[in-house]
Amino acid sequence: MTNQRILAHFNESAELKRTAAEELAAPISAAVELMFQALSNGNKILACGNGGSAADCQHFAAELVGRFERERLPLPAMALTTDSSIMTAIANDYSYQDVFSKQVQAFGQAGDILLAISTSGNSTGVINAINAALERDMRIVALTGKGGGAMKNILTESDVNICVPHDKTARIQEVHLLAIHCICDGIDNALFGEDVND
Repeated sequence: MTNQRILAHFNESAELKRTAAEELAAPISAAVELMFQALSNGNKILACGNGGSAADCQHFAAELVGRFERERLPLPAMALTTDSSIMTAIANDYSYQDVFSKQVQAFGQAGDILLAISTSGNSTGVINAINAALERDMRIVALTGKGGGAMKNILTESDVNICVPHDKTARIQEVHLLAIHCICDGIDNALFGEDVND
């Protein structure tokens, strides 16, 4: 790989982050508020996605249960992508498209949040999880790209869609990670006040 090609990746990623910042600030802020209210009321956040988005779910849950950038009490978040026995049992006995929705039915309660991640917005399994969450009176924070796909059409006015304005999966995932870090920082700030080290 030539240096020029590497630089092109960096430049495209940096340019997308610059141009997307203003567009995504409001939905990221709304996501923080939704999650802050849920956590303040004793609710939890469930997260689902496939592939790289599954890794983002686990990253998000780790930041809340462990810590982001400051010491604080653990916060209740769970990635629905980690229990191989549950996932393979559901996939084998039902369908892979049900691996997240059945977990939402098992663990989700009214007032909880579902963080639903799909770069295309068209993942059937994630869409099924959203539908299961809405049936349980949960709110949705969606991380999407490519115009939001089918997911944007099933979200309610009470939900939030953080839709990265790009069509390349790698670039969308890079902005999703930045959005997750913004959300984690926002939650910490809302729950525990300004960090004296800021």
